[in-house]
Amino acid sequence: MSKVVNKDKKNAKLAKLDYEVVTYNEVKNLSLVKINLHTGRHHQIRVQLSHFGHSIFGDQKYGTRGQGKQIALWAYELTIEHPITKEEMTFKDLPESIGTWCILKDINNF
Repeated sequence: MSKVVNKDKKNAKLAKLDYEVVTYNEVKNLSLVKINLHTGRHHQIRVQLSHFGHSIFGDQKYGTRGQGKQIALWAYELTIEHPITKEEMTFKDLPESIGTWCILKDINNF
């Protein structure tokens, strides 16, 4: 299990991300959050959000909400550099509105 530690702790590694709350549903107390990773540490998104009291819905390891559900963590956009051509390639995909992802059926209100 990974955890957030002080930067002065021996063997601590930088784990940086930016986030933006896209929308929030007060009734369900759920937020749709866009995250941009600057580093790629073990379970980084899950650990950092949980550390700040906003665990991911369905996260059985670092959270408490949505127990028994699939974790609601999805890489909807990924940009990489092709290893041979060096061309920047972007891939986008959204989850189907089934199972845990039914919360996205009405994106404005979840």
